[in-house]
Amino acid sequence: MKNWKLWAGLAAVVVVIGAGWWAWWNFELRWRPKTITKNQAEIAKILEGSGWVSPGLKGPKLYMISFRTCPDCVRFKKEEYPRLHKAGIDTRLIEIARADRNGVPKSTPVERATVAELWINRSWELSETWDATPVDAWTAPGLKPADGDIARTAVIEAGRKSVEDLVPLLKKNGVNFAYPLLVWWTPDGQMKACACEKRETYRFVRKDLGV
Repeated sequence: MKNWKLWAGLAAVVVVIGAGWWAWWNFELRWRPKTITKNQAEIAKILEGSGWVSPGLKGPKLYMISFRTCPDCVRFKKEEYPRLHKAGIDTRLIEIARADRNGVPKSTPVERATVAELWINRSWELSETWDATPVDAWTAPGLKPADGDIARTAVIEAGRKSVEDLVPLLKKNGVNFAYPLLVWWTPDGQMKACACEKRETYRFVRKDLGV
């Protein structure tokens, strides 16, 4: 009987510890961003050299790689941009016109025209107007087509190449690329990143940026 009670007690302890560890992982650990410790200079060079647009604020930089119809990207912009901007965070948005996959188009002509324009002329106002317009209603008014324009097509390909180059560099740091991909620096200079597809990740971004 004593042995049975002992084993039952030990089993109860194991269950409690296991439940506590699972709760910590489920509500905290799994959502934490990764600290970038490898290839920081290469990652920073790719981000800084891309065609990002921003509101030109003077606070910390937050790079975000997105594509226009990405629902998680749209949600992050809608829910987090206002408070980030209020805190002076310079959100540096990098829009990508994704390449076709297995013959299936992943971008449209108007999307490619808009992304090329953003990369070339770096207009935050254009990005805001685009985001504020329903996707199906957007016609890229007044913008030059990227299709058939060698220079603008090269810009589109440069965006895609940036993503291709970032994927293995981020993976070495435990980050599996997904949209939106966020990269920022903490006050003590650490580079952080996450594929912030879920709301649960947002609080860590805000905390690191002092929001």
